[in-house]
Amino acid sequence: VQKALYLGVGIAAYAAEQAGSNLQELKVQAQKLADDLVVRGEMTTEEARRYVDDLVREAQGIPSSSSDDPQPREPRRIEIISEDEEGSTPPSATATTKTDTEIEALRKQVEALQAELRRLGRS
Repeated sequence: VQKALYLGVGIAAYAAEQAGSNLQELKVQAQKLADDLVVRGEMTTEEARRYVDDLVREAQGIPSSSSDDPQPREPRRIEIISEDEEGSTPPSATATTKTDTEIEALRKQVEALQAELRRLGRS
């Protein structure tokens, strides 16, 4: 019984050590990625800091606090403009000119997919 107890304590200590080193490695890699995104101008330094902090909190199993960020997290919209499109209408303007029939067709498609998900969830 004593050997089993020591084995359990040893395994727990080893697992904690490995989790700590994996967490530290994750933090370093996330920081490198965030720094790279900041250098490329795809993210601000504040967003990078928040990203790394949130990632570490999630890895630790701690839910990120919503008091720091009052807005719900939503992906940033990115517009890609090629050199030949610079003088034309921006993509966001063309996205808002969808017709009502296209919008209605998309709504029906979403409703059909939701119904299919509910059906699969029941079975």
